[in-house]
Order: sequence, then C-alpha cells, then structure tokens
Amino acid sequence: MTLDTLSEFISAIDAAGELVRITQPVRAKLELAEITDRVMKQPGGGKALLFEHVILDDGSKSAYPVAINLFGSMSRMALSLGVKDLDEHGARITQLLDLKVPEGIRGKLSLLPRLLEVAKFPPRMKSGTPSCQEIVWRDGDIDLRKLPIITCWPHDGGPYITLPMVISKDPKRGIRNVGMYRVQVLSKNTLAMHWQRHKVGAAHWREMAERGEKMEVVIAIGADPASVYSASAPLPPTVDEFIFAGFLRKAPVHLAKAVTCDLEVPADAEFVIEGYIDPSEALVTEGPFGDHTGFYSEADLYPQVHVTAVTMRKKAVYATTIVGRPPMEDFYLGHATERIFLPLLKLTTPEIVDYHMPAEGIFHNLVFVSIKKEFPGHAFKVMNALWGAGLMSLAKVLVIVDAWVNVRNPQEAWWVALNNIDPERDARFTMGPVDVLDHSSRTFTYGSKLGLDGTKKMPEEGFTRNWPDVIEMDAATKARVDAIWPSLGLGGR
Repeated sequence: MTLDTLSEFISAIDAAGELVRITQPVRAKLELAEITDRVMKQPGGGKALLFEHVILDDGSKSAYPVAINLFGSMSRMALSLGVKDLDEHGARITQLLDLKVPEGIRGKLSLLPRLLEVAKFPPRMKSGTPSCQEIVWRDGDIDLRKLPIITCWPHDGGPYITLPMVISKDPKRGIRNVGMYRVQVLSKNTLAMHWQRHKVGAAHWREMAERGEKMEVVIAIGADPASVYSASAPLPPTVDEFIFAGFLRKAPVHLAKAVTCDLEVPADAEFVIEGYIDPSEALVTEGPFGDHTGFYSEADLYPQVHVTAVTMRKKAVYATTIVGRPPMEDFYLGHATERIFLPLLKLTTPEIVDYHMPAEGIFHNLVFVSIKKEFPGHAFKVMNALWGAGLMSLAKVLVIVDAWVNVRNPQEAWWVALNNIDPERDARFTMGPVDVLDHSSRTFTYGSKLGLDGTKKMPEEGFTRNWPDVIEMDAATKARVDAIWPSLGLGGR
C-alpha cells in the first residue's frame, strides 16, 4: 500500500493498533515533549501519539492537532516505507546495482523490468491548486505562533520545528536538496536555520552568500512518509531526495510550485513555510537546543529566514518529533538508513557483511561492523575505508568483528570484541572531522577517532598462540533437547 499523505500514514498506524489519541489539554511548551519522552522510552519505542487538544503559548487552543512518534518503532518504520522488513529495500538496491548486461536478446530483455522501475522514480508536478495550498497566509496574516510548534526542553532557545523537510537548490547545478535540520521560531515571521557545516543545505547557503544573492528556502511539514524519511537520509549531493522517495514508495512523489518562490514542494504536505535568506544580513543567535546526543548544544550564529508565505491543508495535522537522551524516535529513522544503505556501503567495501549503530551511540559515536576477514590488517583497511565514506567519516568509534558475529546485538558484538582485543595492538587512533554536536572534541568539528580490531588474529598480525573456539553445544544434543523442551515447563526456548 502506497501512503500518499500524512493522514493516510496516521490512519494506517491507527488500523495497526499503534496510535493513541490524547484528548486532554496538553501544552505545546514542554508538556507534550515530557509525555512523548516517557512513551518513547517504553519497550519497542511506544505508541504513536495524536494530541487533539494542544494549548499554544498564549493559552489558546491550537486549531491543529499534533502527531508525534509516528516513526518510533520497527514496525511503524517499515510501514512508513511500505515493507514488512527494512532489508527489503536494501535487497532492491542490491538488485539495481547488479546491472551487468547479460548475453543474448532474451537476457537483455530480462533487464527491462528493472530499468522501467527506475524510470518511474522521478517526481511529477501536480496540476491545479494542490492540497498543501488550500489555505494561504501572506504578509500580515503570517503568524507562526498560531502553529503548535513545540518547545522540547527547559533550556531550549524557543519553539523548534523538528521534523521538517528543508528544500533548497544548488545555485550552480540546479539540483534540489531536501534535508532535515532543526528550525527555531524567532518571531511570527522569522526563523533561525540550523545548517550544520557538513550538510548540503549549508553548502548551498555558502555559495549564495559568496554570490551576494538572496537564497530561497522552503520548509515542508508533514508529507508522504517516504519523503519525510528521505529528508533525513544521508544521500549524495547529486541525488534528489524526492527521486529516492519515489524509489522507496514504488510510485512518484507529487510536487507543486511554491506560492512565493521558485521551488517545488510536496503537493500534499500539511504545512509549507516559504521564505528567503539574505546573506547581507548578520547571522542570528540560534539555540541552545536539547539535542539527540542527550545534551544541550550551545547557542551559535546561523542564518535568519524571512517568511513570505505559510500554506496548508484545510484539515492540517502538525507533525513533529523530539530528540534527547536515547532511545528516541530518531533511532528508528537512523535504523532505516542503516538497513537501506548497507548495499551502497558494500559497493565500495565489499568485505563488509553487516553494520549497526546502536541507540547508545547516537549514530556517530559507535558503529559495529562485521567483515569477511581475508588477510592481515584487513580490519584496519575497513576502518580507513569507512572514515572516508560520506557522513561515516564522523564515526567516533568503529568496532570491527568477524563475519559470524551478529552486530545488531550490541551485547554479542561487545562480548566478542572485548574478548578478542589486545588494547595496545588492536586500537588505532586517527584525526578527522567530527559531528558538529560533539561537545567533547578538542576543537569545533575536529577531533580524534578510535578503531578497535575485534577480529580473530592471524600469525602475521603477531599472534602465535592457539586461537580458542567459541563454546557451542553439539547439534545432536541441541536437537534432543528441542524435542523434549515443551514437556519441561520452562517456557521460551
């Protein structure tokens, strides 16, 4: 089933029994976040929430309900992307990457279904007035304070848009970018855009600033779930997120022209905030913000967005999220990226079997990687390859283990790695870029990384003793116990 709108996604979650509607009055400032945080910490990520009676900062009731934790479980993440298991998309990517042209006309014709599938991905423009523009605020009508934009944590600099699709365009090549960056509300018609220096949107802004030209920018809130997810995905700058969303949906994304700028927006978005950044203006203070690290990121200077229009659906739902001490909803978005992008990682580093970023590592702090080890120093070769691969370059600790280890089970991965390392021999340090939000790095966005070789060691690596076998019961005994287990009254297996 293809989900075309946020409302369809919410209905599908409701039908699956994973939605809780909250009718009691709840304040957009702090209270909504506190309720959601407690739910997100429940086993499996808790339920999705729809707050139907949200109190704005001025004490009035919001005209729009608030949906949150929509992506906050393995099952809802899979539902959002139209699969039962997220590895299904990884398998599709693997198949597309294996496009070796076979011999003979029959073999060549067998490629046509895959090539035709690719041709369906580009987004399509919608004619007429799109649903995202059923209501339009301009000029004096613009008031962001009428939207239920939440304040997440006590020391935050203000209300934040936390689940946006920020749309900009490369001024040189005209390639669209859709990113997910936090956006702080400064006034009824101005925002602060938190563009980290490693992000594509920030590169577009720097280029426009060098030209001295105003930069158009659009912030869409609530769209088809595949597009929302794609905004968070670490795609290369040359890949259009809406094309990627079309691939995930197996159907094109529908776009429409913005009202006041030359950018395309999701035609069925719940809200669209249009505006521009003037590079001649001074940067504005953004933050502090309670971030996904579980710590507050400090206030800093970022570009100011002047809002030129706010458009919305007639019965719009405001979609948002919170980040903080893990586990949170963003872990499940990150897990989808982990599963979907594994084939692309294997494309450049084929010895990788699997990898996993546990919630405690908040994506960039810890990555477990299993490899098919074939030669001395192989683990270090993989470390260097990963530290040179896109946003994986920000990974602070890489732990490399052998192919048989289930890296999706952090307890197993640590058990094996800690048994297999001689700390002096198997640890490697290197310097490089680190995440903007890393408060422990020696300087801003620059610091050290650690690699641990937890693989079985070879004689050439200086290990001349016998390497012990892992303890495992023999198959015959396990089979006999399996047969009598139900009669033992012990439960489980």
